[in-house]
Amino acid sequence: MAPNFGRIFRNRTTGGEGEWFYCIRHQKVEEGPDCPAKDRLGPYATRDEAEHAMDLARERNENWRNDRRWNDPDPDDRPPGRKDGDDDGPVDFGGGFGGHGGDGDA
Repeated sequence: MAPNFGRIFRNRTTGGEGEWFYCIRHQKVEEGPDCPAKDRLGPYATRDEAEHAMDLARERNENWRNDRRWNDPDPDDRPPGRKDGDDDGPVDFGGGFGGHGGDGDA
């Protein structure tokens, strides 16, 4: 007997009374499971926190954009196959793919 995937993968709401969410689809604060989780940010402990969800998301995004760990990699943390001055080209992992060395795929 085949499984009923419609039942297994249906869009369910999660959350309960006292949990606050910000629905990005409707652009409003909701208490409990009104909209599917894919459309919400949260849960937040208070309505006020949920009202500022988009501000918090913008702030976090800006912090990540300006985080030097994402933008200015340390030269000692280069991926395998990279050499000094080789920051823009592809990484060479030494064959085995597409017949370029490795397992006798000449």
